[in-house]
Amino acid sequence: MSDFLKRVSMAQNELKAPKSQYNSFGKYNYRSCEDILEAAKPVCSKYNILLKLSDKVVQVGERYYIEATATLYDIDSDSDIYIESTASAREADGKKGMDESQVTGTASSYARKYALNGLFNIDDTKDADTNEHKKMTSYFCSECGAEIKPIKKADRIIPAQEVHSNCGGLCVGCWNAKNKK
Repeated sequence: MSDFLKRVSMAQNELKAPKSQYNSFGKYNYRSCEDILEAAKPVCSKYNILLKLSDKVVQVGERYYIEATATLYDIDSDSDIYIESTASAREADGKKGMDESQVTGTASSYARKYALNGLFNIDDTKDADTNEHKKMTSYFCSECGAEIKPIKKADRIIPAQEVHSNCGGLCVGCWNAKNKK
């Protein structure tokens, strides 16, 4: 195996992109393209790997798709050594409240996210809409038994797992009651 592929493998193993976003309509946590990029940039830098994203519009019949390509280049090589992953997302016919550029941008973000998932071997092992996933991602207060919910802050949403961990297994209400002075 080449040195480049070994460094890519180490980067893939080291990269952690938690699901720090919350969809209140679907009631699930997810990671965005930006979350993956934020996690990938320092790891790529550490292993002398350049990450490049590109998009192109592809027409299939009457529909338009955004095809995103995520490419890793070997910075240490004088030749063009790289690996890449490609994913596509279809533009919606129209979305209420969005202009055409926003519809294209949404499709681009979605396609880029899945191209990055493929490139860095990020695996969503359970589908968000299954009962098994719900059981695996639910956290309950050790004091009162209530399900611990994500907390919405001005700048981010704190996932239930982080709340559970930071509050010692307690829901916010029990933690606040226990820590009142």
